[in-house]
Amino acid sequence: MLFRGVYWSHGKQRVWVMDNFQRLCHLIDKYCEPDGAVRTAVEPVWMYRSTGPTLKVPTIYKPCLCLIISGAKEVTLGQEVYRYAPGQLLAASVDLPLVGHVTDATPDLPYRSLSLDLDGKILGDLVACMDLNIGGDGDSFRGLFVEETSAGLVDAVLRVVELLEHPEEISVMLPLLMREVHYRLLRTGQGALIARLAMGGSNMQRISAVLRLMKDNFHKPLRVDELARHANMSASSFHHHFKQVTAMSPLQYQKRLRLTTARQIMLAEMKDAASAAYEVGYESTSQFSREYARMFGAPPMRDVASILSQPSGHVAEPSVH
Repeated sequence: MLFRGVYWSHGKQRVWVMDNFQRLCHLIDKYCEPDGAVRTAVEPVWMYRSTGPTLKVPTIYKPCLCLIISGAKEVTLGQEVYRYAPGQLLAASVDLPLVGHVTDATPDLPYRSLSLDLDGKILGDLVACMDLNIGGDGDSFRGLFVEETSAGLVDAVLRVVELLEHPEEISVMLPLLMREVHYRLLRTGQGALIARLAMGGSNMQRISAVLRLMKDNFHKPLRVDELARHANMSASSFHHHFKQVTAMSPLQYQKRLRLTTARQIMLAEMKDAASAAYEVGYESTSQFSREYARMFGAPPMRDVASILSQPSGHVAEPSVH
């Protein structure tokens, strides 16, 4: 059997309709073989499959909803560790550099997961007509959370993924079904944290805008006072809210963006360390190598060689978000 009829989460027993999980397993196996990540023809949807535990690989997430269908995964944000498994969801509300790896997978019971990109406009439209207790616009919260999912959300996600079997319906049905997915997410226990992004002028929205700016310009020198002005905050308030959302300082955030991107460049484009360092904004290759080894545990080229020597199914998701 692929599943038991009961999942345990935070000490609570939850009974699931197994047909939906079995169907999602079938679709992932059909559209995501061999092991690895794939962006599907239903564009907001990514699939990932692995028949064994994976290396820890940094990934830059943008706002997304992730569901594990079988197996388990661990994600690290700064020094914080988030673990989730079937029956739970992970949601990123802002752009975040994370380190993730599959912890539970075998050839008989592979790790299978889905990721759906979130749409700020859909969230804004829904929040405007929903009665949500989202607190004051001055509050800031972590831009990542793990939450128990709901049967309604799983069912809505399944209907999105099943459009792969009916490509002629995608253009008409996808906008309607994605609206339902967003609605179901907002109705989860911590869904209000996602809703804050749709609040015009909220501090969460301001920090989110700064993170997008940093992500688009990570190779340029960082001036924190300019970022604070972009957020329309004082320097001290900006630091406070930035760390509340990202679990790191602006300088740490930029460093993770640079080093993660450099690693992806070396892996995807087979460039040497000096070229990758220059491309992401480092002027000193020795500083780049020191910071890279501190973050990834090995000098750049040795680290890349180690990854390339692994079977494809043992490497965690690339930067698919």
